[in-house]
Amino acid sequence: MRDKFDIVISGGGIAGMTAAAAFGTQGFNVLCVDPAPPIIDEAASGSDLRSTAFLQPSISVLEKAGLWERFEPYAMPLQVMRIVDAGGETPEPRVSHDFDASDISEKPFGWNLPNWLLKRECAARLSDLRNVTFRPGIGTTRLTTRETAAIIGLSDGTQVEATLLIAADGRNSPMREALGIGVRTTRFGQKALAFAVSHPVPHDNVSTEIHRSGGPFTFVPLPDRDGQPCSAIVWMERGQEAKRLLELPVEAFEAEMNIRSCGLLGPLKLVSRRTIWPIISQIAERLYGERTALMAEAAHVVPPIGAQGLNMSLADLTALLELTATHPLGSRQMLAAYERRRYPDVAMRVAGVGVLNRASMISAQPLRDARARVLDMLYSASPVRRALMQMGIGVR
Repeated sequence: MRDKFDIVISGGGIAGMTAAAAFGTQGFNVLCVDPAPPIIDEAASGSDLRSTAFLQPSISVLEKAGLWERFEPYAMPLQVMRIVDAGGETPEPRVSHDFDASDISEKPFGWNLPNWLLKRECAARLSDLRNVTFRPGIGTTRLTTRETAAIIGLSDGTQVEATLLIAADGRNSPMREALGIGVRTTRFGQKALAFAVSHPVPHDNVSTEIHRSGGPFTFVPLPDRDGQPCSAIVWMERGQEAKRLLELPVEAFEAEMNIRSCGLLGPLKLVSRRTIWPIISQIAERLYGERTALMAEAAHVVPPIGAQGLNMSLADLTALLELTATHPLGSRQMLAAYERRRYPDVAMRVAGVGVLNRASMISAQPLRDARARVLDMLYSASPVRRALMQMGIGVR
């Protein structure tokens, strides 16, 4: 006899756990599984030291999931996004422009939190929901779909049945592969280093993206640590250079990152481990199969520019939640409506972020000079600047 659920979620990362919390809060009987238990301690080996900025439109779905009340005490507002071009002959700022949320809204662009903390709070929320079963350490291995249900094989040898399967199981999604849904992948030859630093100059809730070559060097505000201002850093570089930086002794690494940061926040001190992540963009050929919806990195992957990644995932979740109110759960009509609603926006953002990433990588001096001129031009045209900010955070 198989256990039956309204919804089974394959994938217990931040997106998958948020989906489980949201559907559980709405009263659905939910199972969420993931082969790897979430690491919820910053100091633990394998913890995710990246951070996530939740943009304005994402807060509503987090509130519906009962998560925002848990996140908000730790959240750092992002009021200004500063773009700095340091692509001259020497690594120092030559163009700097502030994109201020007050130009388009009374609220900040978003709120930033470390990923390990998000996983901790998501897991705690799931434990409070009696109609949600969270089984970390168990993965999905097989899938059979019928017109009325999905039958999912689990790594412990059991099977479960779902009216709707949500595949939120990453860029190499086993459930997407089981459905035979292909992907289009772009490899940039980059990797991203993620770590945290302290610095003497306050960040003033400004997220700063410094462009030179190889990819952006981005400061994202974090709460103070031991009385010192603190930021999360994502430093994107071509693959071999990123590996070289990862392997440097701490003192040598700090010297390199202080050159790359142009000294904008004063001398930086490493206060965490360094982690490294591959950079690709990817989009699934379609976002659904029979009784199955793809969301998050099973559906789309983008480089970490402009805080698009997880916010796109939460837009997927918002669409699925709203469609359950107007369509039978997991029906072909519901899933086709999900595809129509999400695919155009996903395709536009995957393409757009890819273009921005390639622009950040350029090394030829004439092209870096052209990039600086384009930044000046976009900032100087107020209607264009406001339109770009609205499009970036997904508000009108």
